Amino acid sequence: MEKRTILAVTLSVVVIVVFYVIQGIFFPPPTPPVIAERMAEQSVSDQLSESVPYTDVGEETDAETSLFLASPTETAVDSAPVSEERIVIDNGVIVVTFSNAGGDIVSYKLKEHNDKEDFVEMIVSGEKEAHAFSIAFGGIDTVPVSAFFNMRQPSQNIIEFYRDFKIANEDGTNTFRLTKRYEFKPNEYMFDLAIILNGQQNSGFNFSGTAYTLGFGPQIGPKFEKLDQRYEYRNYYTYINGKRKLEKVNANGTPTIIGNRPVWAGIAGKYFTFIALPYPAQYDIAFSAKKEMGVAVASRLFIVRPSLNISQTEDKYRFYLGPKSQEALAVYNNGKNAFNLTNMDLIKVADTSGILAPLETALKWLLMVFYNLIPNYGVAIILLTLLVKIIFFPLTRKGSESTLRMQTLAPKIKEIQEKYKDNTQKMNAEMAEFYKKEGYNPMSGCLPLIIQIPIFFAMYNLFNNHFDLRGAMFIPVWIPDLSLPEAVWNFPDGFYLPILGWTAIRALPFVYVASQLLYGKLTQTPGQTNNNMQMKIMLYAMPIVFFFVLYDVPSGLLLYWIMSNVLSLFQQLLINKFLAQKKATMNTEQSSIKQPAKLPPKVKKRKK
Repeated sequence: MEKRTILAVTLSVVVIVVFYVIQGIFFPPPTPPVIAERMAEQSVSDQLSESVPYTDVGEETDAETSLFLASPTETAVDSAPVSEERIVIDNGVIVVTFSNAGGDIVSYKLKEHNDKEDFVEMIVSGEKEAHAFSIAFGGIDTVPVSAFFNMRQPSQNIIEFYRDFKIANEDGTNTFRLTKRYEFKPNEYMFDLAIILNGQQNSGFNFSGTAYTLGFGPQIGPKFEKLDQRYEYRNYYTYINGKRKLEKVNANGTPTIIGNRPVWAGIAGKYFTFIALPYPAQYDIAFSAKKEMGVAVASRLFIVRPSLNISQTEDKYRFYLGPKSQEALAVYNNGKNAFNLTNMDLIKVADTSGILAPLETALKWLLMVFYNLIPNYGVAIILLTLLVKIIFFPLTRKGSESTLRMQTLAPKIKEIQEKYKDNTQKMNAEMAEFYKKEGYNPMSGCLPLIIQIPIFFAMYNLFNNHFDLRGAMFIPVWIPDLSLPEAVWNFPDGFYLPILGWTAIRALPFVYVASQLLYGKLTQTPGQTNNNMQMKIMLYAMPIVFFFVLYDVPSGLLLYWIMSNVLSLFQQLLINKFLAQKKATMNTEQSSIKQPAKLPPKVKKRKK
């Protein structure tokens, strides 16, 4: 039992450590965003950094230092606004706020998803107000246009921003109009954006190098959710040739260029995502992430449009900005959407990567079955954990039986080890022969634990990332949201415990430690830890270490872990009772073999 217990605890530790290492590699740890409004960092290449010099019509400039002319022309638009104006569109599921400064979106709220006392805000501001879907004439490091645009609203769900600019090159000076046209559909998280460039009548205009860059940033929301290595992340995806690809993006602010025109590209968080579907004939995708002092300050996507030499162009884009749930994304596969899109595979943003995806999908289906029976996700987690324990009970019992068998063989094993301690090769050969003779597999005690490791990973991912757990209540007041840590007492705003960084007193971590210590104690044999320092560390120190590691995990995940410990405890009580009976039977059988029954004395025959 001692070796099996050490191995079991060691495996658990290895599983957790490996899981965190893998997540640290593939899901880098962005944390709460503090984001600059505009990114003007490093040049990526000559093409992407080449800027088109421009001047708004009506703006005064020095003709000697600018390639753009400033004076208005006959084709100029009506006088542009001199101050900021805003307009709001509500399509039933989103509330979008626009600014005529650049014709950008400054707020994008999801009405069906709450963030504390407000709707979830999908465009997170930094030190200054965020401006998403901004246009820069040039490459990624070019400052976006911030001039005030004219606005018009042809219909309830359509809004246009437009303004004239002048460009001068070897072909002469031309005026062109930039129009940004947003179109929304009722009850859709997806919308259309058209970028329209119109030159003077019967004359062309030339954008050499990079025509423009359409940028989204600085960060997807919601802002209140903690961005750290274990419980929140930012992934960068592209979809090319029918396959989703996880892009590796540097965290130093240098953009990562994706030049093979993916069907779509996106930034995904734990519960929400931003996806871009470009339709121009030519474009490049670029991602940009940046950290300062370990804190993510930017998570951006750029669409770079190459040079243009035409009199008019209209580039169309579609963007999805909403929940990363299978229910919301699946409609773009089956055509049940206002855009009549099919087979877009946007749902792959929500898929679990790796070979455990089918297992996690099956567990998610079972979770939803229990939720439909009892509409409480906390109860559904408990029932799913119970079902998994029942399914694996035969394996667990078999492992315990193997451990008991190992104890009966221990004296002979020790004898072989002592006899051949100076000849390892001979000892191994004798041990193998002994196991074969006894019909015993030394791995049979570990195999049940190894088989259950994939279940552990899948359950961990499910309860840590399942979208429907966000905002799901288990126990009113105490556990109102299974996707967040619970709290029995929150510290005043701005106060946290030094060193530990705690912002609240939580009950579930203490319950977890108690259940883990009790379970560990139950699996020990009498006197097993008295002279074994390694066992003492495993029994007492490891649960305390995990107490601090798991202190701020989502309550749904911790609920699963606690219930798993509690059910394992009762399971072990049954197994111990079964093993005690079996051991007593084995002892009785061995006694009967060692002490054969005495035959009655022979009676001598009398001679007649």
